[in-house]
Amino acid sequence: MENIISAMASQLGPALVILGAALAIGFAGSGSAWGIGIANEAAAGIMTEDPKKFGYALALLALPGTQGIYGLLVAFIAMSKAGLVGSAEVYITVWQGLGIGCACLPIAIAGYFSAIWQGKSSAASILLISKRPDQFGKAIILPAMCETYAVFALLMSILMLNGIKIQ
Repeated sequence: MENIISAMASQLGPALVILGAALAIGFAGSGSAWGIGIANEAAAGIMTEDPKKFGYALALLALPGTQGIYGLLVAFIAMSKAGLVGSAEVYITVWQGLGIGCACLPIAIAGYFSAIWQGKSSAASILLISKRPDQFGKAIILPAMCETYAVFALLMSILMLNGIKIQ
């Protein structure tokens, strides 16, 4: 029985890292997919009227996808730090695993919500360029404001990951 508990304890740290990485990519990626879907609806609408506006719409469609990339980056950093990617063997305690897993939460949560709101903002900007293509510069700034909070969350997740000491 003691061997089973010992084996479980040695695997709990890495399991918490995997959970954090999964949350980072799962939530940030889901938010990006949702945000892009919202913006796609507006893009399809304006292209039925004027297919030449595809280029404008495409730039605005791509914006909500960045949060998924941020989540992927944090997940990769977390798993690398724990020795779960690559060939380096690293021993992760339960507390280190919990710390790494929790460090993934800022981008998971902020990435999810900011991507959805950025998709809504992108959709509004796509509608703006449907009527006023000359306002594209202003239209791209509006959804970029939602990106700010995803960047803050990415920065905090990376700083937290770097703050966790591994033996």
